[in-house]
Amino acid sequence: MNKKQNRINLFKNKFSRIPVGTFTTAPVLELMELSGAYRPKADFSCDEMVKLAMAQNEYLDFETVRYPFDMAVLAEAMGCKVDFGSMDRTPSVIEPLVFDEIDELYSNLDNFESKGRIPTILDATTKIKSQIKDDAVSIAGCEGPVDLAASIIGLKKLLLWTLKEPESLGKLLDVCSEACITFSNLCLDHGADSACIADAIASPQLVPPNSFKDVVMPTYKKITSKSKRPIFLHICGNVSPIKEELSQCGFNGISVEESVDDLRELVETFHKNEVGVIGNVSPVTTLYSGTVDDVTTEAKRSLDSGIDFLAPGCGIAPQTPLKNLAALVETRNKYEE
Repeated sequence: MNKKQNRINLFKNKFSRIPVGTFTTAPVLELMELSGAYRPKADFSCDEMVKLAMAQNEYLDFETVRYPFDMAVLAEAMGCKVDFGSMDRTPSVIEPLVFDEIDELYSNLDNFESKGRIPTILDATTKIKSQIKDDAVSIAGCEGPVDLAASIIGLKKLLLWTLKEPESLGKLLDVCSEACITFSNLCLDHGADSACIADAIASPQLVPPNSFKDVVMPTYKKITSKSKRPIFLHICGNVSPIKEELSQCGFNGISVEESVDDLRELVETFHKNEVGVIGNVSPVTTLYSGTVDDVTTEAKRSLDSGIDFLAPGCGIAPQTPLKNLAALVETRNKYEE
């Protein structure tokens, strides 16, 4: 085993070196051209979804096959109105749900496996399992409980509840956590190697650290206690103010952005609780707008800090140049020589 191998092995000794890939969405236009699978058809067709997902490993040598390609899967299944976007614009929720009591929402979880695009994703999961190579892992992703709650009631109301009605928010997050658990376990049962929930709005820049500790942290602990393994989290923003709390939520690993104050310190905190660190090359200023040299410099900085899985710090923009993504793999390869 290479002496630089990850201290917290995220996939049961599958990798003998620090892997490269993405735990966040990756609907890259150049991968669509290479694979012949284009969104939005790839959001609805099992075969197209499989081809576009597998392209991450086939054409980039990523050690991840991350799918689906947007963060509105659970919201759609719960009944939210969704704009399904275009080739370079991912689906998004355009109207919150209308309901009287939060408890009513539990009925939206009935027969969840048959709702929205979930059947297509589960079929794609099974096909990916049959095609994926030994040098890669599949990651089924969905929005996290805070993001889903924002889709259900609207962001403004969610932020207001965070400050004024934490009990109501806690009840809503309980429903949303059940959606995350159900979806993740369905994907794992159908052959996914792992599941990842992405919770952009849980960022300390939107949810105060005290509210995170009192309301969001119990929700995350519920998810990790009821989910099959491995289960990961992506969270946006500078998570340094809540790094201790995050490290105690029970996830196998957490994907973080480049905005953390001190990545090395965050790695040390997470490793104390046997939590892997994923990230954290900027998807905007570096991967999308930067040069190959910029990617190399930032990727080395992440590797030097002791991350366990080299990856973009958030979702990859569709227009991101493939050469910049390939530079992540090349940097890792040279780093470990």
